[in-house]
Amino acid sequence: MSVSRVYEIRCPIHGFIELDEWEWEIINQPAFQRLRRIRQLGLTDYVYPGAMHTRFEHSLGVMHVATRLYDSIAKRSEGVLKSEFRYNDDGLRKDRRIVRLAALLHDVGHAPLSHAAEDLMPQRADGRHYRHEDYTAAIIRTDLRDVIENHPLNQTNYQIKADEVAYLIEGSALLPRRLLFWRDLISSQMDADRMDYLLRDSYHTGVRYGVYDLDRLVNTVCAVAVERESVLQVVIGVSEDGWHAAESLVLARYYMFTQVYFHKTRRIYDYHTVEAMRAALPKGQLPPPEGKGLQEFLKWDDWRFLGTIQSGQAGEHGRRILERRHYRVVYSTAETPLPNEWELAETIQQRLSGAGIPCYADSAEKSAWYNLEEMEVVVKRVHAAPVLLSTLSHPVQNLKGVKQLRLYVPPEQRDRAETIVAEVKRNE
Repeated sequence: MSVSRVYEIRCPIHGFIELDEWEWEIINQPAFQRLRRIRQLGLTDYVYPGAMHTRFEHSLGVMHVATRLYDSIAKRSEGVLKSEFRYNDDGLRKDRRIVRLAALLHDVGHAPLSHAAEDLMPQRADGRHYRHEDYTAAIIRTDLRDVIENHPLNQTNYQIKADEVAYLIEGSALLPRRLLFWRDLISSQMDADRMDYLLRDSYHTGVRYGVYDLDRLVNTVCAVAVERESVLQVVIGVSEDGWHAAESLVLARYYMFTQVYFHKTRRIYDYHTVEAMRAALPKGQLPPPEGKGLQEFLKWDDWRFLGTIQSGQAGEHGRRILERRHYRVVYSTAETPLPNEWELAETIQQRLSGAGIPCYADSAEKSAWYNLEEMEVVVKRVHAAPVLLSTLSHPVQNLKGVKQLRLYVPPEQRDRAETIVAEVKRNE
């Protein structure tokens, strides 16, 4: 019997990441190699020069972390998994592979410069805008279907279908109950995606806000039976001796949001990116993830978009990116604004508009990294019923979502704008 070759990729966060021949062939597909040309944090390097890392390395890291979590749960909660989901060893082995592939491919549908460009994804027939997960699922079902389904390792050992991987990423209603349980490793408050990007983004931006104890989390993650709406469900949580590690993950995300992801200059470059791409793209939006549209979408990456900026095809906002002439903040509320601050912001916006000064209003809720108030983790206790992490942790219990609002204007209009802001404040 032939033995699959093992490949190793060195990662600055996790050390060596191992892949077999099947996974190696998948990452060498053009649709996956495209992730080498998509930055993880868009134009964040305009603030933190080291933030040049890509979706490619992040995807490998998510696969690595998801596998560690899966193996720990399968070992620590084997009895629960076999009783609740009727697993045998072969079933656990197959689903481990599905989770691993979903983690590896979860970001393959990202647009140029990552989250900022999602504002330019077209509408579906039902009126909802496409998300990068829709593009991801479409790529898995088309460009990557053959390499997933027809590789000898899959045909001989697993018989996994591309749809199974796509369903897990989508959270489809067609998922069997056992895979719905594992979806928490792909998308939840304690998923492998978050665990990787916090450490990776901290490392590359040169900050320490996103550091937490990954090893402790891996060693304490488990399956937890909880009652929800009078129905007993099994979810992924942590054991009681690991809740401080879970707490550190939640706080790390909060600090990274306030200090990096919602940094005032980083955020305005998201705005300039969207407007520059709107000017550069045919019809001002990305192609849909269907038919020829999907293939056209795959041609767009950071290299191509930045080329439109360099060649002058991305309009005024492209020029601002090229010359680093970004809009500046002229008014900002507190993280938790007082009622009069919102009213003041509205009045300032009206006055600036009346004076012919362009004004962009940015709020924390617009950020892809928001949802701070939803950061809950289930804790399994030894001698009592499971509880939410916020029940045990005072910092998590008191953690509130950031509600900050900022007003930006072009730098050449800043002096006039600040005069208007001062007048409005005096009259309040």
